[in-house]
This record gives sequence, structure tokens and C-alpha cells, in this order.
Amino acid sequence: MSEKKVALTTLGCKVNQYESAALEELFRRRGYQVVDFDSPADVYIINTCTVTHLGDRKSRQLIRRAGRTNPEAVVAVTGCYAQTAPDEVLNVEGVDLVVGAGHRAEIVDLVENVSKGRKVKAVEDIARCHDFEELPGESHQGRVRAFLKIQEGCENYCSYCIIPYARGPLRSRSPENVLAGVRNLVESGFKEVVLTGIHTGAYGRGNQDGVDLVGLLALLANVPGLVRLRLSSLEPNDITPDLLDLMAAGPPFCRHLHIPLQSGDDYILKRMRRRYDTNYFRRLLASVRDKLPEVGITTDIMVGFPGEEDEHFRNGCTFVKEMQFSALHVFKYSPRRGTPAAGFPDQVDPRVKEERSRKLIAVGHSLAQSFAARFLGRTASVLVEQPVDISEHLFSQVDQDLSGDAMNASGELFEGLTDNYVRVYFPAQDSLRGQLADVKVTELGGTGLKGRIIYK
Repeated sequence: MSEKKVALTTLGCKVNQYESAALEELFRRRGYQVVDFDSPADVYIINTCTVTHLGDRKSRQLIRRAGRTNPEAVVAVTGCYAQTAPDEVLNVEGVDLVVGAGHRAEIVDLVENVSKGRKVKAVEDIARCHDFEELPGESHQGRVRAFLKIQEGCENYCSYCIIPYARGPLRSRSPENVLAGVRNLVESGFKEVVLTGIHTGAYGRGNQDGVDLVGLLALLANVPGLVRLRLSSLEPNDITPDLLDLMAAGPPFCRHLHIPLQSGDDYILKRMRRRYDTNYFRRLLASVRDKLPEVGITTDIMVGFPGEEDEHFRNGCTFVKEMQFSALHVFKYSPRRGTPAAGFPDQVDPRVKEERSRKLIAVGHSLAQSFAARFLGRTASVLVEQPVDISEHLFSQVDQDLSGDAMNASGELFEGLTDNYVRVYFPAQDSLRGQLADVKVTELGGTGLKGRIIYK
């Protein structure tokens, strides 16, 4: 009997990517071969996102693509779109199974028990989910930075956000299981572990053991062999003096924080139901930089939120420049059915959103270059990731020592990250992938840096 094949595809955030890797591992343990999504397979899994309406549309497109590749395959849909609109997803032509957030650990059994065309919905009320769903976390083939999910759910209910309805209440992985997961990743050879969650800063809230995020990090700092520990997105209100003091102690903590701002205008922040204003944010970043010199601070910025006039946008641009972020993730507001902001009367024209997005992306490009330029002429510790095509990146000029015969002698052009989240490009051999290397920085490369490895 030939080995069954499963193909997975993922939309959305790093948490979704982590969960898809876990689902792959569940299928491998049951004897399935994981293949590319465009290849013939017996089962197709679409892990969906519903943060924007484009995510919903892409999900439907991927469902149809799976059906065209193999009309006889079982098509299962999971993720946030599946959780928030299960009946809508189940009615999409070709879908056989919809799996909610509370049943992903059972996905292989559900797939094997469904008949083609039968249409099964395994989705429960997310508000009733109060336990952290343990999924395998050791499936990271082909990656050099390991992600470990430690938290689930959000209860902030920002006016634009569908995530609390898709992910449910706060739940946290036990400290013992997080420790075991990090130890396993380190023993597997990973030099950097990224802790991730839906509201990562809320780790431990409601748990009986009393261990919060700072307590967990203090435990993880003592894991033998852990070189880098990075935190994913943290809400401004979750960054405490105790957290900064712990990070200031140095390795394994990376000098990088991703702190979502969403808007640099107080009127818009209030309408968004964000729990801070620009003065709070300004003071926070000052305290972060005081404790963590040369910290990289990245952020999310939304444009075109309902009621955002030109003046609000200009205020936001001015504030973003003042904060001197090291990188921006800019996205356009998308109304989500069931959220308060979707019913606001003063929706912004899509063409205005597009123009504001372009302007803010340009601001972000300039800020990233300015931050990266601080490290010119210095030696940076870089985690070697994967080879890149020079033509895909914004290099001002590819110098002689990164091309031609010299490149052939030194290896392919690779990329990697510093601990403060600056991307660096350099010639390297594939044997260095996943290792830390000292790179002498020679010049800017787009929003990152170029350099050459210093061999000891």
C-alpha cells in the first residue's frame, strides 16, 4: 500500500505558521508524506486567516485550487476563518471538513473518518475553550529559527479586531511544557527560539501556578545551550520594568521588541479601543531604550481606520518618525463583520488607504535604513539562515567582493538576522546554515546590511 500524502498551506501570522508545522507533524506520525500544496495529495489542509477580507478570499481560492489538483482528495479547512464562519466555509464547493480551534489535535482522525462530499463541521463555541491546546512543537524542518507557541487567546476586543472571536479567551501553556519544548529545540540544534502567542504578554494570566511572562523568561534563561531567546509581539501595556530589567541582563535575550502602535494619533487610538495614548507610548519607548541600548523596536501601523482624516494621518506619520522605529509593518484597515468598527459610518475610501499605505511604507523604509546604518563598520553576530538572490533585494550596488569569481570562492549569498533584528547579507557556505557567524559590516543593503564573515 502506497504512503498517503498530505499537503498543507498557511495564511496569516507566525502563530498560524507554527500551528501548520504542528499539524504536519501530526500527519507524519500517522505515516503520511507531506508534499507541496500544488502536488497531487490525498488530503489538503488550508490553515486560514480572517484578519482581513483578503484572507477570506485567498482561503476560498486555495480551496478551489486543491479541488482542481485532485478532485478526489479530502479538503479540510482550519484556522481563524474556519472558526469564525464555519457554515460559510463548509458551503464552499470542495470543502469536506471544517476544523475549529478546539479540535486541531484530532485532525488526522477527523480526516480519516470523513467521506468525500459528506461535509463535516467540527467547530465548537470558542468562548468555551479554557485549556491550552497542546500540539507537537518539534516540527521545524528547513528552519534555523524555532518558534514555540506559549499562549492562546485574546480579551482586548479592539474595535477593529476579529481575533478574540476567532481565538477565544486567554489560555497559557504550562511552564513545565514550555521548558521541555525549549530544551528539546536546543538539543535539536536550534540557536534561536522565538516565543509566540496571540497575546504573548498575557502569558500566565488565570493559571494556578502563578508564573507570568517574566517568571517564565527567568526560568528559560537558565536552559543550557540556549543562545538566543526572542519574544514575538508584545502589547505596550505588557512591557513592565521587571521585564526590561530581565532583558537588560543580556543573552540569551535578544535586543528586540515588536510593540504594535496601530496609530500615532490619539483620536484614532481611542476609536480603536487601544489601551494607551501617544504620551504613554513615548514614555515607554524611552524607558525601553534606556534599559536596552541599540534595541531594535519594530511595530504595526494601520492606515485608513474609519474616521481617519488627513490631519490624523499626518499626526501619525510625525509620531512614527519621532519614535524612530527600526522597521514598520504597514497594513490597510479591513472591515471585519461582527466588529464595532465595521459599522462605523465614516469608512475611508480604498484609494486613500492605498496612498497612505505607500507613504507610510516609504517612511518605514527610511527609518529601517537609518537604524541599520548605525552598525556600519562594526562586527555583528548573525544567525545564518538561507541563500538569497541578489536581484530580489534593494542593494545600491553589488560590489566586486559579493559577485563574480570572489562570490564563487566564498559561497552563495546568504542572509541572516542580528539579535536586534537587522537583516544582513554575506557570502557563506551552506554548512554554516543555522550557525552564528561574526560578520564585518561594510555597507547598507536596502533596509539591511552587507558584509563578510570573519573566520576565526
